Amino acid sequence: MRIVDCDYFVIGSGMSGLMTALHLASAGRTVLVTKERFEDCNSNFAQGGICCVADPADSFQAHVADTQIAGAGLCDEAVVRRIVSEGPAAIQDLIDCGVRFAKKEDGSWELGREGGHSARRIFHAGDITGQKCEAAMLRTLRRHPEIEAHEDTIVIDLIITKRIGVKGPNRCVGAYVLDKKTNEIYAIRSPNTVLATGGCGKVYLYTCNPDVATGDGIALAWRAGAKIENMEFIQFHPTCLYHPKAKRFLISEAVRGEGAVLVDRKGRPFMQNYDARGSLAPRDIVARAIDSEMKRTGDAYCCLDIRKKGRAFLEKRFPNIFHKCLEFGIDMSKDLIPIVPAAHYCCGGVQATVDGRTSVPGLSAVGETACTGLHGANRLASNSLLEALVTARLTARRLAAHPDRLPADLRIPDWRIGRAVEPDEAVLVSHMWDEIRRLMWDYVGIVRTDKRLARARHRLATLRKEIREYYFSYLVTPDTLELRNLAVCAELIVRSAQKRHESRGLHYTLDYPQKAARVHTTVLPGFPVRPS
Repeated sequence: MRIVDCDYFVIGSGMSGLMTALHLASAGRTVLVTKERFEDCNSNFAQGGICCVADPADSFQAHVADTQIAGAGLCDEAVVRRIVSEGPAAIQDLIDCGVRFAKKEDGSWELGREGGHSARRIFHAGDITGQKCEAAMLRTLRRHPEIEAHEDTIVIDLIITKRIGVKGPNRCVGAYVLDKKTNEIYAIRSPNTVLATGGCGKVYLYTCNPDVATGDGIALAWRAGAKIENMEFIQFHPTCLYHPKAKRFLISEAVRGEGAVLVDRKGRPFMQNYDARGSLAPRDIVARAIDSEMKRTGDAYCCLDIRKKGRAFLEKRFPNIFHKCLEFGIDMSKDLIPIVPAAHYCCGGVQATVDGRTSVPGLSAVGETACTGLHGANRLASNSLLEALVTARLTARRLAAHPDRLPADLRIPDWRIGRAVEPDEAVLVSHMWDEIRRLMWDYVGIVRTDKRLARARHRLATLRKEIREYYFSYLVTPDTLELRNLAVCAELIVRSAQKRHESRGLHYTLDYPQKAARVHTTVLPGFPVRPS
């Protein structure tokens, strides 16, 4: 079996992964892998922008306060302050890569505003900010001689010393990976592995996430023995375009920030019945309000109304959204925009510090994969890309400051296929994938109950047993690996939700409608999994 050695191994090509690799490259040989194309990640689809205090009338303290309010009492204040204060440096990192954020005619920053924010502090590049940032970072990465980057490479499992018979303290020493183009399985050996694999939106039937968002990093870390925290807090974006051909297209929260009002199909505003902030309330409140209105009226969707802004403004501020809507026969300057909530962001994840440290030595986690304490029970809009950039910078700084090396004689066992054969019933994989996503939507969605969670837990236990049997019977394929990871994340969400006997932030249950104790939910490490 081939073994690739490197000083730093980064898994994922979103903004957190790319920025981690860029910062680490000056300290040693860095290998980055991603399971599809580099651009296939949540970051690339981010429309709104990146939070950062820049207006003299704004302050770090105000940003901290807005974050804590949205987080419903579960944010770690020290973490929030650290990440918010590092914002200007993070923005500068992007500018250094060549990102051109929008400016006014006088040369000052054109800052946007989104739900939950008390001031304009969103750096943006029109309404395709993520795409512009990804493109600039990839250009920089491709020019760096110390970075080796591979597309179409999916991680099977992390390599943990206790599982390969190495004596001494347990630690992560790399991973087994599958080259999707050649079907070669090989090992990447490294003293420093960084998970930057994004979230798990595809665990739900309706999501605005790309198809790659199957919770790989969270599942890999859990199987490797890492602690997982607050997985019950799944953020549903309230305004996903409702159209049969508009797969996972978001109407950015920035549209509401610029004056769009949530209305029913007849154009009647309703948010004032749910929150004093109206259409600028945080996402959890807005998503539940839309869900409530849809259930009350029996309508399949609600709408956004920004017609008062006019075509000239909308085409300039939201060119991508405006023209995408036109493709579906919707003129934002004349028509209501039909929208529904969809799974969007995972506020929980691998328990990690702001500089990426997890409970497993040698393993770091950054971005949406990690749970640092920034988001608490609900993510404030556009704080995610800020966290991705800041945790990447701080993680790289920590790893570079204390170079780690593996023993020269550390042997990685060959990947064993045992009695596994070529899969001959791939329909089982697609069937189980569909079943998981539908049961999560029906039983573990925006509004939950004990009964629904129990049903989901029971069925998931059976499905995970069936998936485990399939995994060990057949040669690994990308679809099997994603299904396996998706099932783990689904169960982690359900188990975490069952532990929280209250309604807080994104977790709303009819059985416990009030807030209770201010606690975090932790799911202990998973069972050992041998290479198959």
